Amino acid sequence: MTDLPQRATSSRLDPYADRYAARTAGMTVSEVRALFAVAARPEVVSLAGGMPNISSLPLDVVGDSIKDLVMTQGPTALQYGGGQGDPRLREQICDVMRLEGIEAHPDDVVVTVGSQQAVDLVTRVFCDPGDVVICEAPSYVGALGVFKGYQCDIVHAEVDSEGLIPSALEQAIVSTKASGHKVKFLYTIPNFQNPTGVTMTPARRTEILEICRRHDILVLEDNPYGLLGFDDEPRPAMRAQDPGVIYLGSFSKTFSPGLRVGWALAPSAIREKLVLAQESATLCPPPFNQMAVSAYLSNHDWQGQIKQMREMYRERRDAMLDALEAYMPASCTWTKPDGGFFVWLTLPAGIDCKAMLPRAVTARVAFVPGTGFFADGFGASSMRISYCYPTPERIREGVRRLAGVIEAEMELLETFGATGPIPGLPIRGAEHPSTNTQ
Repeated sequence: MTDLPQRATSSRLDPYADRYAARTAGMTVSEVRALFAVAARPEVVSLAGGMPNISSLPLDVVGDSIKDLVMTQGPTALQYGGGQGDPRLREQICDVMRLEGIEAHPDDVVVTVGSQQAVDLVTRVFCDPGDVVICEAPSYVGALGVFKGYQCDIVHAEVDSEGLIPSALEQAIVSTKASGHKVKFLYTIPNFQNPTGVTMTPARRTEILEICRRHDILVLEDNPYGLLGFDDEPRPAMRAQDPGVIYLGSFSKTFSPGLRVGWALAPSAIREKLVLAQESATLCPPPFNQMAVSAYLSNHDWQGQIKQMREMYRERRDAMLDALEAYMPASCTWTKPDGGFFVWLTLPAGIDCKAMLPRAVTARVAFVPGTGFFADGFGASSMRISYCYPTPERIREGVRRLAGVIEAEMELLETFGATGPIPGLPIRGAEHPSTNTQ
């Protein structure tokens, strides 16, 4: 009998562990993706995922546009395309960005496979192992995963109800430089931030840009939610103030996440590097998907559709805030977003939300523990809860169930002491009027 290959008989959990590149050590399972299987169970109210609610999309219009695309432009749509993206779509992307005060040329737009790939390409182009990326505290888990995967050191700068705190950014830059490390860029989500829901004020945006100019640091502005504000016209992007900002956008939140079409707007020298990186990664972003988005923008009142989405998400946001007021213990605080998908809920210090999650799932409600949004272990007593996908009725029921779990945890804390590490809190309800202290 022939002996089996050594790798098949190894008793190690992963027999290939000693063969992987060092950068794979930074590849970990996302706190959000790890919840998908549980949160998808029908009896569980999921306040965890940030899935856009596409129920209001005119699927008949979308279907007709795609049918017409295949019938009239099929040989082009189903063929390879250019690494920079479809020229017509890049023109339309400039029209979309104009709503946020950005005047851009299509030649400076690079279409990507969602804005997630744009984060990856920018990091690949700029960062060597050990370089520093400054991120908000907390920050988007998907971006943190990219930075870790490229072996970057992540330095956090605190946010409050007005967004990234300029003094915290200045301190992060100065201390990083003093330690002999190089800051490659600031990664920020200024509008309806994921995970906190807070929005950077106009004055803060100007100050943040000035700090970065003074220290010669690039700004990477990630703006997937910018057109989904509830009360105001779209806020001017940071890129509208400074043409040196690298701006990332996406159609995932305003049309279809499944088509995976995003973009980067960058200065011309950077754009060329992004195109080369794109070509080495995918040869080209999928032409069919790009042309489907382009057809939708051409054949449908997409701005009217976004208005419908804003109204739908505002109703769900209101349902969540009302339920938090009605059910949450007085010692909990939360943000009050005026757009986007998320609320950041903070519990009394000493409660470990990650340790609490299995008990919440048992009570048929899911959330994302706050530790997933930090690179340094903080955020244990906070969580991200999402209102974008469930109906208002399900949101209220989910918050009611969650409040019951939290009350039980607080009783355990009072009886036995802390259930987990005591974290630093990035949002302090006692200090900022946009958080609730009741």
